[in-house]
Amino acid sequence: MFIVDKIRADFPILNREVHGKKLVYFDNGATSQTPQIVIDAIVDYYSNYNANIHRGVHTLSQEATDKYEEARLKVQQHFNAKHSYEIILTAGTTHSINVVASGFSAILKAGDEVIVSSLEHHSNIVPWQMLCEKTGAILKVIPMNQDGSLRMDIYHELLNANTKLVFCNHVSNALGIINPIKEIIHAAHKFGAYVLIDGAQAVPHIKPDVQALDADFYVASAHKMCGPTGVGVLYGKEELLKLLPPYQGGGEMIETVTFEKTTYAGLPHKFEAGTPNICGGIAFGAAIDYLNSIGFENIAKQENELLAYGTQELEKIEGLKIYGTSDKVAVISFNLEGIHPYDVGAILDKLGVAVRTGHHCAQPIMNFYGIPGTVRASFAFYNTKQEIDVLVASVKRAKMMLS
Repeated sequence: MFIVDKIRADFPILNREVHGKKLVYFDNGATSQTPQIVIDAIVDYYSNYNANIHRGVHTLSQEATDKYEEARLKVQQHFNAKHSYEIILTAGTTHSINVVASGFSAILKAGDEVIVSSLEHHSNIVPWQMLCEKTGAILKVIPMNQDGSLRMDIYHELLNANTKLVFCNHVSNALGIINPIKEIIHAAHKFGAYVLIDGAQAVPHIKPDVQALDADFYVASAHKMCGPTGVGVLYGKEELLKLLPPYQGGGEMIETVTFEKTTYAGLPHKFEAGTPNICGGIAFGAAIDYLNSIGFENIAKQENELLAYGTQELEKIEGLKIYGTSDKVAVISFNLEGIHPYDVGAILDKLGVAVRTGHHCAQPIMNFYGIPGTVRASFAFYNTKQEIDVLVASVKRAKMMLS
């Protein structure tokens, strides 16, 4: 049974005070908080079996290797990848995207076309711009509607025989909009194009099934789903990971090295040069276990209630505008008329409420709406309606002070 007070007890940081006020943490879209069980996994690693992996025959190394590879299996099972070696453990979503972009720089040619959506985080725009500059490929953009949804009619018109790659986030980080990625993937595959889905903002709320989606690549970060920073996942279909050249050279990713020639290791090690974030990978596995113990059905129910309640209460404030009203996860991105979002965020912080302000690394979205940025309140399953009441009261106070 889901009892929010019991869940909150798992997160030590939720007992904090900020500026003498009880912390209300609504910046989960930037990074989620970490439960004690994940913290314990980190402490356990450094206390009991801190050692490098894969290359040692001593006991600590073997124990660390086993735990790290167990974590890879947990990630595989969670995302329903066909093989564990299709799971590349990376430094995070941005790293994962750049691994794929770097690989395709050796494959794309001038005149090829790649498509991105207008809802992307900069990390799913800039690498592809760099890829196009390097290869001569052409970047095309799926436009958006006022409600934050994508112009799918235009997307279908953009697809053609020259389309090689399509990039889209599962959920918009700035607006929380859920994109129709199954339709996007299916349509691209009709033209032989490959699709990368940025799942960073989806994975705290949705349990993706990469086989059911038929995704070619799916990327995400642990710190968005109650895990540590500095670790993430790149899922890729086996045949595509074999097609791409290595991203980095170094230890671990080789089969043999001579001064005349080097041969590369098989998957997943081909893309995992150097000593990885061993502790982070293990803690990622612990975070996945924790989320699954709660259940994504329970997470969705709690967060949808928070989203509905928060939207209802914030819309009562005169002069407040919410951006992104299509189907979405528990994110409310808003502005107060005539007031800069940064000023609102600064006052909310003084009242103990943590939100994100600015363009959220999604400047094209802000340009579309003609605004400098928004105040973004992003909820997690451990948040409460009482905390939303604090947010609403704090926004009203900010409006009064800044008007």
